[in-house]
Amino acid sequence: MFNVNGYEDRELQRFANRLGALGKEGPKVANRAINRAGDMARAQVVRTLAVEVGLPQKTIRAAVHTRRSDWDHLSYTLESVGGDVSLRYFKKRETRDGVVAYLGRSRGNEEFIGNTFFRGGAFPGRRVDLTGTLGGHVYGRAGGRTELERLRSGVVIPLEMVEGASAVAFDEVVAKVLPQRLDHEIGRVL
Repeated sequence: MFNVNGYEDRELQRFANRLGALGKEGPKVANRAINRAGDMARAQVVRTLAVEVGLPQKTIRAAVHTRRSDWDHLSYTLESVGGDVSLRYFKKRETRDGVVAYLGRSRGNEEFIGNTFFRGGAFPGRRVDLTGTLGGHVYGRAGGRTELERLRSGVVIPLEMVEGASAVAFDEVVAKVLPQRLDHEIGRVL
């Protein structure tokens, strides 16, 4: 019996007898099919999540880890850990009144954050931090002139991954591709 994202798929049950008839080759065939379908789903999740949260695909790929299937454990898992992402990783620009950051569709595209900065100097001729102390992060004043706090975006990749369009994309790709891959791999062996 196959379990896809918490529910049993009746279409996949028809492959159970064919896989059982393969004997020792059954888990190997299922492993190849699961890994191929999982890799395709991961690619779609990365694409969708990048658009959804406004981060580059390179950053999303680094944050989403894969636990691939093997012959003994026929499961494919996408995992991500971490908390609130720093505004440093988003597309941002500085205005006279603060920073405007692009936070993706899930947050309503651009967001203005007043009284913040990520460069040094007086406004018209601001320059990138030459000493490297700011590191591209967005800061706001927490009190006096030298009391600064690093600001975060409110985007948490693990939560965004299991909700919304990325979760739907994963389910759709697995439901479409996994039966096709199983059929293909069984046909190769038989």
